[in-house]
Amino acid sequence: MAQAQKKSAASKIGTIIVVILMVAAMVWAGITAANGGAQVDTAWSLLPPVIAIVLALITKEVYSSLFIGIVAGGLLYSGFNIVGTIQHVFVDGMIGQLSDGWNVGILIFLVILGGMVMLMNRAGGSAAFGRWSVAHIKTKAGAQIATIVLGVLIFIDDYFNCLTVGSVMRPLTDKHGISRPKLAYLIDATAAPVCIIAPISSWAAAVTGFVDGANGLELFIRAIPYNFYAILTIVMMLTLTLAKFDYGPMRLAEMAQHLEENHQELPESSITGAEDQPAPPVSLKGKVIHLVLPIVLLIVCCVIGMIYTGGFFEGETFVDAFANSDASVGLVYGSAVAMILTIIFYLCTRVLSFKECMNAIPEGFKSMVPANLILTFAWTLKGMTESLGAKEFVAGLVEQSAGSLMGFLPAIIFLVAVFLSFSTGTSWGTFGILIPIVVSVFGANMDNTLMIIAISACMAGAVCGDHCSPISDTTIMASAGAQCDHIQHVSTQLPYALTVAAVSFVCYLFTGFLQNWWICLLLGIVLMIAVLLVVKAATAKKAK
Repeated sequence: MAQAQKKSAASKIGTIIVVILMVAAMVWAGITAANGGAQVDTAWSLLPPVIAIVLALITKEVYSSLFIGIVAGGLLYSGFNIVGTIQHVFVDGMIGQLSDGWNVGILIFLVILGGMVMLMNRAGGSAAFGRWSVAHIKTKAGAQIATIVLGVLIFIDDYFNCLTVGSVMRPLTDKHGISRPKLAYLIDATAAPVCIIAPISSWAAAVTGFVDGANGLELFIRAIPYNFYAILTIVMMLTLTLAKFDYGPMRLAEMAQHLEENHQELPESSITGAEDQPAPPVSLKGKVIHLVLPIVLLIVCCVIGMIYTGGFFEGETFVDAFANSDASVGLVYGSAVAMILTIIFYLCTRVLSFKECMNAIPEGFKSMVPANLILTFAWTLKGMTESLGAKEFVAGLVEQSAGSLMGFLPAIIFLVAVFLSFSTGTSWGTFGILIPIVVSVFGANMDNTLMIIAISACMAGAVCGDHCSPISDTTIMASAGAQCDHIQHVSTQLPYALTVAAVSFVCYLFTGFLQNWWICLLLGIVLMIAVLLVVKAATAKKAK
């Protein structure tokens, strides 16, 4: 008890110190602005996301933390002019982001997915799948392996992965006593890390679009073996599952889940607030097919929607259609058609009436409102960072590190990409900033192994930062897919992501000089497993 009180007091003191430092930084920025100092293209451009992230991790409250970061960005941009700040925050920021076609498409896709998940729940498909999975998947490790396999198989798009895997596997993981934070981690770790090593995915299309003067798809494929963070993340998930242990905040979450099971308690909160709602009526006619067929329809229709936007039906090849696709529009097309077909299927099999289907759709929309709100704030914060010139500031840092540090450049680029992606919450934005710089530094020469390694380090660092950041849209959607409290997901996942990041950094240090992918990858896998086994032994010793 006394130790807990000491920890609580230390936490409060730390919070006060951090808040004082952030206030001091803003005051100093205000003084600089009053003296005519520039706030654009400097280190000040990264202050707003740092404020938002630190506040979110300390207060465990994401909405107000994001908004405070947005306001800080508006103040820096306007030179601490109140009218200019309001204009920049609400008109240039929120309204501007919600006017962007890509962002609106993602919000619509989320709403439709929420409606489909609610339809599957009301039809009894999720409950039937839960009964089937418990009968066929007997162990907790088996449930985690099944989640990982499904996440790897759905490699088309990370947004689609997060919500689909969450809705399918949640009944199974709940039955086997896997905590929602652990499910959110498995979802998040098989979203971006898998998409970034899948040649046919929206992420491959994004990366190839940022490469000028070379075959972007060929470069992407050749960079896959050097993408240590993505590959080692999969190794880590499998090791944790097969070795049957967790550490850090995740271990506490799993222990809390075990205690809740023994006391027959339900989770108290989630990002969607679903547990706070009265239990909806569920059809007793539901079968496993009422979950499986809608998911299959969703996958097929979304793939067709994406290649349609890329010109596949106008003569483009399948690969080129993916490379040129508009994922936001394609996912809206696919999910809308899948929802219509699902409703028709439910009506034909008489598990739901037309009125029940129509009542389920707005309930699904309500379940996605918190996720949409967090996404809107996160996008606005990214807009604040971009308007302050974060791209130009980071580009200058990377260019300055070139030259005599060529052998160390992959490791340096990895760290810069991690920091930039973590601060801005966008891996694609990080690609857009760093990949053109890397190409210009090394030249668009496909025979230059070091350039390929540097490109891979950029992609790996961007995914790592995106994986860690509480303002990342992929992280937000993983929380939504698992129906897990968002900040709890971030805090439990962070030690895992940082462990993989540390091993990846060591690999890039060696790779910059050895330039041999299979030696460095083998070294990374062995080092990753060894680190985890040491952590397991230390955790077991501490538990005793």
